[in-house]
Amino acid sequence: MQQLTYLGPGSLEWQDVPAPEGPGPGEALVRPLAVATRDLDRVILAGGAAFFPPPFPFGHEGVGAVVDVGAGVDLAAGQLVSIPFEISCGDCAACRRGHDAHCERVPRLSTYGMGDGARRYGGFLSDLVRVPFAPHMLVPLPEGVSAAQVASLSDNIPDAYRTVAGPLAENPGAAVLVCGGTGSIDLSAVALALALGAERVDYACDNADLRERAGALGATVVADAFPERLGPYPITVAACLDRAGLQCALRSTEPEGACTSIGIYVEAETPVPLFEMYTNGIEFHTGRVMARAIIPELLELAAAGRLHSEQVTSRIVPWDNAADAVGVAETKLVVTR
Repeated sequence: MQQLTYLGPGSLEWQDVPAPEGPGPGEALVRPLAVATRDLDRVILAGGAAFFPPPFPFGHEGVGAVVDVGAGVDLAAGQLVSIPFEISCGDCAACRRGHDAHCERVPRLSTYGMGDGARRYGGFLSDLVRVPFAPHMLVPLPEGVSAAQVASLSDNIPDAYRTVAGPLAENPGAAVLVCGGTGSIDLSAVALALALGAERVDYACDNADLRERAGALGATVVADAFPERLGPYPITVAACLDRAGLQCALRSTEPEGACTSIGIYVEAETPVPLFEMYTNGIEFHTGRVMARAIIPELLELAAAGRLHSEQVTSRIVPWDNAADAVGVAETKLVVTR
């Protein structure tokens, strides 16, 4: 079969590789049909993610069609399924708490399309992927929801959703500040916050294209850089990879408010205004998204017409163009066949 392989900065290549074996008991073979780039892909392709050394199979977000299943898997051939990027069993203590990113039955950071996890499980830009723990991992798409519409449900859309859904459930109608820059996650956070009833969403970012797109989604652009503070806001989102953006989001959170950061900071030290956070009682959350636990809620939103991920998608390209298209810096590319 063919597999798109990341060989190093700026280098992707279709390669002929053995098809995955199986499916064994509890497993499924799935043919990816719609695969989305995620925000970290741009960093990897630019050589800025040394913690994921090449080579490895590429493709981290996707929807596929079931090809074959092993014993104990009640899915039909041809059924469309969303595939979370993190491998999880659904049955260990961590998974039962909804912490699928920390599944106790697989090695740490077991994911599709990234580093050692990809070398073990493959990537979605392939003719086939093997899915372990398939009854738990694979989430069937509702009637009327297309593969391209929810291609990014594996990672980035849940990542955006968790920044605003929980805080808005606790504080309905609250105003939200998004300090952006990652790309699709901050734009999705804008759209989801408004869909979930936020009074307004304000947006700060030093990227002119993202500011324009956030405004088109309904956000009010309040800054073209990251000042020391904005607000205050009950809910803030640090959807950026910039220390200034992180600090702005934290300082802009009102007393007893909530701030969520989805950024990955690999420096030895990342300064935060901890004393100010302490005196204001800021609730701060950072860490990997638990995508599998969130996917069913998002599919319900999609089926109800409240999730419009196509507004964040930059471009849809055919499968054969993936090697060239994925290397172009875009907010959200979807590859289909």
